Amino acid sequence: MKNVLVVLVIVVIVAVFIGIGLNRKGSVPASQAKRIAVIPKGTSSVYWESVHTGALKAGAELGYDISWIGPELETDRERQIQIINDFIAQKVAGVVLAPNDAKALVPIVEKMYDMNIPCVIVDSGIDTDKYVSFAATDNYQGGAIAAGRLGEILGAKGKIIVVKFLPNSASTDARVKGFKETIAKDFPDIEIVDDQYGGGTVESALAATEDMLTKNIVLDGLFACNASTSTAAAQALKSQKRAGKVKMVGFDAEPTLIDNLKDGTIDALVVQDPVKMGYIGVKTIVARLNGEEVPKQIDTGVKLIKKVDLEDEEVKALLSLQ
Repeated sequence: MKNVLVVLVIVVIVAVFIGIGLNRKGSVPASQAKRIAVIPKGTSSVYWESVHTGALKAGAELGYDISWIGPELETDRERQIQIINDFIAQKVAGVVLAPNDAKALVPIVEKMYDMNIPCVIVDSGIDTDKYVSFAATDNYQGGAIAAGRLGEILGAKGKIIVVKFLPNSASTDARVKGFKETIAKDFPDIEIVDDQYGGGTVESALAATEDMLTKNIVLDGLFACNASTSTAAAQALKSQKRAGKVKMVGFDAEPTLIDNLKDGTIDALVVQDPVKMGYIGVKTIVARLNGEEVPKQIDTGVKLIKKVDLEDEEVKALLSLQ
C-alpha cells in the first residue's frame, strides 16, 4: 500500500511539471504581453517623432511599454515588412502601423489579423479591412481645404502646379485627389498645368519642384501634399526668387515650414495632429486587448493655419509638440 502511494505522488508531481511546461510553451512572456510595437513610415522627420510622443504618452498612462522602430526612408517597404515580422516573432501584444505602401503591406497586415494580433492603422490607409481600427486625418478633406485656400487667394483663377509624394501612399494620394477634385468643381478657371511625384526625400522633391517651376514661367500657385514636398517646394520658390509671387499652400507643420509661413514663402499650411494619432493608436490597441468595442475609423482632425493664426492659443498648443 505504501509503495502504491509513493507511485501516485510521483505521478502527480510529474503531471504538474508537464502542465507547467506546456503552459509556458504556449504563453506570451509577461514582458511581451505588456509591449506594443509602433511602426512609422519612416524615422527621419519631426512628424513621426510627434506620433512617437503620443504613443509614449498613452503607453505611460496605460502601463504598456512602447517599442518604436521604423525604416529610415519612407520608400523602404521591404524594411517595414521585416520589422513587422520581427515583432510578430517576439509576440508583442499589438501593433500600431503607418503603412508606407497601401498595397505592399496588405499580406503582412492580413497575417497579423489571422494570428489574432490586434493592429491599428494610423496616418495612411491600406487596401484591406483586416485590422482593428484606422486612426488618421481625413486626408481627402485636407486636400479640399488646401484647394479652397489657394482658390481664395488667387481670386479663383490662374495656373498652378502640384507636388505629389509617392505612388500608393494612401494618405497623400487622398490629399491630392481632394485638392484636384475641389479645384475642378469650385474653381473651373484655375488650371493645374503640371504635377509630379517628389519621391521620398526633400532632395528628390526639390528636383521635381524646380523642374516644374522652370517649365512654367507663368505660374500663380502651388500645392505640396506633405512635409517633405512642402519643405522642398518652399526651398525651390526661394532659390528661383519666386517666393510670395507664386502663392503656396503646404501640408504639415515642421519647424522649417512654420518659419516659411512666418516669412511669407508659404501662405497657409494644412496641419494634422500626429501626437493625437499616436496616442489614439495605442489606446485603441489596449481597448481591444481589454475586450472593448472600438470604432473601425477615427478622424484625428485637420486644420488650416495662416500666419495670423500663429498667435491663437489653440494653434500654439497644436504646434507645440510638432
